[in-house]
Amino acid sequence: MEEAGARQVVPRPRDADARRVMRAQRRVNTAPELALRRALHALGFRHRVDLPLPTLRRGRADITFVPWRTAVFVQGCFWHACPEHLHAPKHNAEWWWRKLDDDVRRDRHTDENLVRPGWLPPRIWEHETVEAAVDKVVELLAHQGHPRARRLHRSSGRSTGVPPNATDPFGPARLRSGGPA
Repeated sequence: MEEAGARQVVPRPRDADARRVMRAQRRVNTAPELALRRALHALGFRHRVDLPLPTLRRGRADITFVPWRTAVFVQGCFWHACPEHLHAPKHNAEWWWRKLDDDVRRDRHTDENLVRPGWLPPRIWEHETVEAAVDKVVELLAHQGHPRARRLHRSSGRSTGVPPNATDPFGPARLRSGGPA
């Protein structure tokens, strides 16, 4: 049995096309991440990108608001095992399920290590609309005391409280877009 956290041996891709697709996967600057960053920037929110996490040796947040202790993660539905959109891997299935389980476990560990010292680690799924993702981030920033976020929430007539389970990315409060997956 493998030791928890031990690096797995990656199986050979089934063909050249699978290899090309896997090599093309980006770690940073994915389309959903860029869309969210642009929308937040257009609203006047300034943030850090791909910043190392303060509580973990390894790990980086996609979008970080350091003074407001908020580290935003934009998650791919496949890579982070979205319960709504995960397609079961067919080739090398055992290896993929182990890998995806490890990814989810690492996400939970990251969240626990950020929440303990007072950080909020919202998880935005790639299937969420940009508007829903921006609303989620702005609401959490308002809760953390960000002045622009508070003004936006006051002017929109919304509460600045954190929605139920907002700090639990695996809880039922995760937002869902009405658009295509």
